[in-house]
Amino acid sequence: MERETLPRELRPFVDDTGRLTQWPARQKVQRQAIDYFASRFEEGREYAEREVNELLCEWHTFGDWALLRRLLFDWGHMDRQPDGTRYRLRARPLDSPVARAS
Repeated sequence: MERETLPRELRPFVDDTGRLTQWPARQKVQRQAIDYFASRFEEGREYAEREVNELLCEWHTFGDWALLRRLLFDWGHMDRQPDGTRYRLRARPLDSPVARAS
């Protein structure tokens, strides 16, 4: 992961290993962070809730994987089973800053 490829506003929140170190206050940057996390999941793969939690824990340092998982779903990046046990990445929205950079 090259930090230079991330949106400029998001870079201060990502460390050299690619982990989000702090949850941004501005919603614009929060959405960039969620776009960034979504870009790290494999398209076409189904994930158990536990796998999503484990990956999110690896990808951030502030300990709120539930917030991140919920926003991935609420903001349209992932679909989930009605009981919340399985997740699948949706196709990236074309207006995603991370989608534009890739």
